[in-house]
Amino acid sequence: MKKNCLLAASLICADPLNMEGDIAHLNEANIDLIHFDVMDGSFVSRYGLYPEILSAVKKKSSIPVDVHMMVNNPEDYITTFQLAGADYFNFHIEATHQISRVIKKIKESGMKPGVALNPATSVHCLEWILDEIEMVVVMAINPGVVGHPFIPSMLKKITAIREMAKKIGNTKLLIEVDGGVTPVTAPAMISAGANVLVCGTGTIFRPQEDTIINKTISLRKVLSKHVV
Repeated sequence: MKKNCLLAASLICADPLNMEGDIAHLNEANIDLIHFDVMDGSFVSRYGLYPEILSAVKKKSSIPVDVHMMVNNPEDYITTFQLAGADYFNFHIEATHQISRVIKKIKESGMKPGVALNPATSVHCLEWILDEIEMVVVMAINPGVVGHPFIPSMLKKITAIREMAKKIGNTKLLIEVDGGVTPVTAPAMISAGANVLVCGTGTIFRPQEDTIINKTISLRKVLSKHVV
């Protein structure tokens, strides 16, 4: 697979009793990113991973980590996750009224800023900030839910964001699709303009079928036919 199509392993889908083993397999599979879900039980109804886990992960892996902050008041967590070792800090645009201020604080921390959009959130909210960020996380399912099917209309959203980025010259923007990624849906996501896919229970974390390494190899073979 060409490097402009990245695979991000969703760590919340790993075996909680053997996370170290799964991380070793992700290292061996040359996964491009680790996707680290943080949930506060308020912005979404579930609870996610916490910074001490991230600190432990960084001791076992040099894979870049993008944290996905499904939390209210994301600015309160910037320093904590910078110290834990996050590389990208993606916050939900719906969770704050101080979007530019949060982006500025992320940059000052040394992390790369990104925003996440719920399925019902319009791409127009990106118009004033798209030149300030490095990643957009497109939620292709409702946040905080694991295993729900892909919402097909999100393909149009992906394309619209890619076109917006081209118009302002942000050619290096990462558009990450989170939710509903499978070997069947992934090619359409890439064709629409996505260049990062969050891989969870629909792709690489399927111990009932095969190992993480073999499932990653299989997914890359599928995607290699569709990346241009």
